[in-house]
Amino acid sequence: MANAEKRDYYEVLGVHRNASETEIKKAFRKQAIQFHPDKNPGDKASEDKFKEATEAYEVLSDAQKRAQYDQFGHAGVSGAGGYSGGGFGGFGAGTPFGDIFGDIFGDIFGGGGGGRGRSQGRRGDDLLYNMEISFEEAAFGVEKKIEVPFAKRCGTCNGSGAKPGTDPKVCPTCRGAGQVRYQQGFFSVSKTCGQCNGEGKVVDNPCPDCRGKGSIKDTKMLSVKVPGGVETGSRLKLTGEGGQGKGGPNGDLYVAISVAEHALFQREDNNVICEIPISFIQASLGCEFDVPTLDGKVAMKIPEGTQSGKIYRLKGKGIPSLQGYGRGDQLVVIRVETPTNLNRKQKELLEEFAKISGEDVHPMKKGFLDKVMDFLS
Repeated sequence: MANAEKRDYYEVLGVHRNASETEIKKAFRKQAIQFHPDKNPGDKASEDKFKEATEAYEVLSDAQKRAQYDQFGHAGVSGAGGYSGGGFGGFGAGTPFGDIFGDIFGDIFGGGGGGRGRSQGRRGDDLLYNMEISFEEAAFGVEKKIEVPFAKRCGTCNGSGAKPGTDPKVCPTCRGAGQVRYQQGFFSVSKTCGQCNGEGKVVDNPCPDCRGKGSIKDTKMLSVKVPGGVETGSRLKLTGEGGQGKGGPNGDLYVAISVAEHALFQREDNNVICEIPISFIQASLGCEFDVPTLDGKVAMKIPEGTQSGKIYRLKGKGIPSLQGYGRGDQLVVIRVETPTNLNRKQKELLEEFAKISGEDVHPMKKGFLDKVMDFLS
């Protein structure tokens, strides 16, 4: 399928552009269950929808690919789709699809295809940290220290949640399996046990420090390297720095970037726009002045007769590419200022200049009054 024919990935999954990872995963999981080829044998339309949703999820579930897609569209992630045909070939452990396809198999086939059971434990929650950086930091990159909350294993009960000297008991609902099984038509569906939340055990005598949770709240310092070229909406992924898992891996920490406005510069793609005000005398006679850039001042000559709105380009003075090669340009927009609050002498000189130039000082006003008289006559 050519890039020009592809639907927007957010439209494919039915989520808004600011959707969280959890919302994206939930939307894909719903479509994968509905359109999976094993559930719709011989249905070409369902298979195509499954492929489309799979490709969209592979991009939007990866923070770096998602940032490139948000900035460049399909061209920025060309070749990212990874569906390999029948079954789940190519989506094993270690890929963005390992966990979610395990869940899907569990829902469709009752856990027989690799669903996450109690033996694998529970993965920790993903966390989101909002970071504001300056315009210059976004352009050239920065390393920042952040303090994030997390749940660490309780030292009193060693994570069991039970009061020291006691042990958790086998859950009476799921009998230690962590899941309960339901029969729905031809399908046998397994769901996480609601009483023990998939742990397979329940605590009758909770630990006094963690109150049966097995973890306590704490904070930790992390170093975050922000690459040059990021913009508002970019997300960075710190693998394993999210919530602590219970017998499973930790979740991930996502850092959402917000770039503060700059007093002089605005960003347009990788170009920097800077508006420079000059007087009408400078515009008429020409001038030379220092233009501020991200790299410091640059001497610039303005030729005589320059009009307001004229744009000059400073090559390579813009934002570095997020992909690590090249920079945008700086666009210098000239704004000619009309003088106000003129004194009598200044007005006389301007009127004299107008006469010398053969210019009527109020040609538009005169023309308008003539039109009024013609209308009233």
